[in-house]
Amino acid sequence: MPARFMARQPIFDRRLRVYAYELLFRSGPENYFQSSPDAAPSVIADSITLFDLQTLIGHARAFVNVDELALRLGAPRLLPPDRVVVEILETVAASDEVVSLCRELRDAGYLLALDDFVDEPSLAPLVQLVHFLKVDFRLLDHDGRARIASKYAKDGISLLAEKVETEDELAEARSLGYAYFQGYFFCKPSMLETRDIPGNKLIYMQLLNAVAPAELDFARIEDLLKHEPSLLYRLLRYLNSPLLGLRNEVHSIRHALTLLGEQEFRRWVSIFSIISMSEGKPPELVRTALTRAYFCEDFSASAHLTEKKSSLFLMGLLSITDALLDKPIAEVLQSLPVADEVKTALIGGENSLHDVYELLLALEHAEWPHLSSCAARLHCPEEQVPAAYASALQKASSVGI
Repeated sequence: MPARFMARQPIFDRRLRVYAYELLFRSGPENYFQSSPDAAPSVIADSITLFDLQTLIGHARAFVNVDELALRLGAPRLLPPDRVVVEILETVAASDEVVSLCRELRDAGYLLALDDFVDEPSLAPLVQLVHFLKVDFRLLDHDGRARIASKYAKDGISLLAEKVETEDELAEARSLGYAYFQGYFFCKPSMLETRDIPGNKLIYMQLLNAVAPAELDFARIEDLLKHEPSLLYRLLRYLNSPLLGLRNEVHSIRHALTLLGEQEFRRWVSIFSIISMSEGKPPELVRTALTRAYFCEDFSASAHLTEKKSSLFLMGLLSITDALLDKPIAEVLQSLPVADEVKTALIGGENSLHDVYELLLALEHAEWPHLSSCAARLHCPEEQVPAAYASALQKASSVGI
């Protein structure tokens, strides 16, 4: 059976809490979503047989794309109505049969959404049944977005702005009355002007600095943690959790080093520094950082970069620090003593680490052809991507953000 590719993209509510994830599937290296007559039913079946829905979406919902064939076959009914939103693709015509099938799904408790909605009059019968209208911010200009909002925002339908990539677009969508937002605006700094790192985040940057050098300065690390006892408490609580399965209870930083080893100790101090810096930011930002870090680490063998495993993990973890600190990534990295190859990769330079990072971004955005070209550049079978991503999602969710 060919490898099954899956990406997920968060959908936020107005308070920037994750309401749902859109699940985007590709069933094999040459089989893109709509290239096969049974693609939609197949990927829905895969989502419950090959992927753990709880790991994919946690307590959120899943937006799952369906085409006309999937509706006719009743494929959405393979998924629980309280966990999914049936997203009807823009290619589906509002025929009498389709409207009847959608009405049956709604009556069975499923929430419905129309994808890439541009207010075609022919879709009126479906509009009366759906709960969400998804408006592509790349497809319509401001007037088009505003026109839809003015017409539908008060009709009991939730408007969802997708492909929202900047803070300005997020602000526009909010002001127009959109209730949900999908896009990677949350991974970008809200401002790029030069400013100092806030005092409450400075200590975490100092901790990242302290665990980066080849030789650890434990006196420095312990001193920093004394100034931030909440971080020490959270770190020790996690190290003592059943997840790690340590035989002895960890009582101190020195003891943690003895039990974990230096590399694992660096990893967990780095992770919890990133988590602590995320105060005031959407929790999804940290989930993204952890997923990226674990993916890059797991994929190191496939990319023939096993010896750079730790650097790849750190690259993924640091990839969102510009959004955490609202500073350009180059400025953030300038203040950290990390390897030059990590800095080069994150600022867009060419090296093998950047190739892995580019593949990861292609996966996140479900840009399947670009993912294929990235895998070819790394001389690795792209069929190894899904397993690394599934493992990364599971590991990231286990941290309990």
